Amino acid sequence: MNTKPLASFCRGMARIVSGRFRLLKERVGEVVTAPDGTKFTVFRQARLTPPGNPTPPGARFTVRFHVQNMTPERNKTFSLLTIPFFAGMPGFRSKLWLVDEKGGDFMGIYRWQTEDDARRYSQSFAMEFMTKRSEEGSVSFTIEPI
Repeated sequence: MNTKPLASFCRGMARIVSGRFRLLKERVGEVVTAPDGTKFTVFRQARLTPPGNPTPPGARFTVRFHVQNMTPERNKTFSLLTIPFFAGMPGFRSKLWLVDEKGGDFMGIYRWQTEDDARRYSQSFAMEFMTKRSEEGSVSFTIEPI
């Protein structure tokens, strides 16, 4: 598996240009309650349509973090720049972007083809980048079969 940033970016851009990767509005505005009771609001949704007749995604990867030195509004805009990188990773299927407007925390809920794909993402350059730009100790994630 190739999880190098440039290769992922190129694959992600190809998926975007081909129309297989799409930003949707179906769930934008939906409120999701985290296990600790914090309310997060979906502000962006994306889905990848894989070629052929693939099996449904088999894993959910949920990450929560608090960005340092950036307002929530600025981070919402900045997060657009990261799309080609994770959208090009093997096994990516969909993502919800969420924010807790009161506390400023963010959450991402991804669906991956397999638990191994989700695990590889948790150890990827993308997670390392997220961790470096977040407040120390604020990044946590879970991987669950679906």
